[in-house]
This record gives sequence, structure tokens and C-alpha cells, in this order.
Amino acid sequence: MSVSLQAYAPLIGYAAAALFTPGPNNAMLAASGAQFGFWRTRAHILGVGLGFALMLFPVALGLGAAVERIPALNLAMTLIGAALLLWMSWRIAFAPVGDPPAADAEETTARQPLTFLQAAGFQWINPKGWTIALGVAASHMSGASPLREALICVAIFAAMGLISAGAWASFGAAIGAWLTNPLRRRIFNLSMGGILAGFVLMGLVKLF
Repeated sequence: MSVSLQAYAPLIGYAAAALFTPGPNNAMLAASGAQFGFWRTRAHILGVGLGFALMLFPVALGLGAAVERIPALNLAMTLIGAALLLWMSWRIAFAPVGDPPAADAEETTARQPLTFLQAAGFQWINPKGWTIALGVAASHMSGASPLREALICVAIFAAMGLISAGAWASFGAAIGAWLTNPLRRRIFNLSMGGILAGFVLMGLVKLF
């Protein structure tokens, strides 16, 4: 067992560095935790943690290389992901604060935490997610036993992803109590939305 752990230590370290560092998923999880609380964010947490692992499986088995060989598809997925992230950043930045008047009740009801399927589906167009998955396929798949290696990668990233997603949502929920003041909450929402938009702009600058 110690030999196995030693063999996969670089992959575990890569997963920790990739998943725990700030990125679109983590910014949205923190914002959701602050706005809706940890319990209501649980589907979002599961969607991120398990959804990325499920996306990683076919990418590690060769789908990633196939996508890279089709520049138009790669560009389309990147632009769709960027557009969705910009919409999410706007949604986070201008989420309702305080006790909205009755006229805004319908808008407030529409602003719900992401569901499992929404969060899992987002992984397929998340630029950072594709960068991580392609990095795993390039650096941690030897080709000696593709199915076994892919399953191990999935297991590691599922475990680390759930821990990371839970931690970021908990962080948001922990500071949520401090954000009872509408001004503080507005500043927080604008900051998280701005951070998320910043990730998008940095990605587009690198692309073009």
C-alpha cells in the first residue's frame, strides 16, 4: 500500500493544488455558501466534486486529445464557458441583499443554488476544468493500463473534489453570518462576481 501511495503522491499533490486554489468553481461555491448556506449548497458541492471526476474519466481515456485536435470545437467550448461564467459573475455580483420588497420576490425566488446537474454540466465548459483534466491525461496516464489508471484518477479527484468543494462552500457559509449587513453583503457579492469575471478575462487574454 505504501508503494501505491508513493506512486500516486504526485497525482494527489496535483489534485490538491488544482482543486483547492481559487477558480470559477470555488468562487461560485463560496458565493453560494454565503448567500444560501452550506446545506442548501450541498447539491452544488456534489455536482462540482463528482461532476468533474465524471468528466475526467473520458478525457483521461482519450477524449481530451480528440477535442484538442479539433480547434473549432475547442474554441466553441471555451467561448460558451466564458459567456456562462460572465453571466454567473453578473448573477453573483447583483444578487439580492437584505430583505427585498415584495415586488422583487419573483426575482429572488429565481435565484436558487445550482442543482447537481447544473453544477456537473458546467464542468464540461469550465476552462480551468479542461486545463486540469488535460494536464492529468498528459502527465499521469502512462498508457500501460488505461482503464485502471483512469479509474484511479477519477477516485482521487472525486475525493479531493468533494473535500475542496465542501471547504469553499463552508468558507462562504462561515462568513455569511458576518454579511447580514446589506452593505457588507453587496461588497462581498461584487467582489466574488468581479473575481469570477477576472478569471474569464484572463482566460480570454491567453486565448487571443
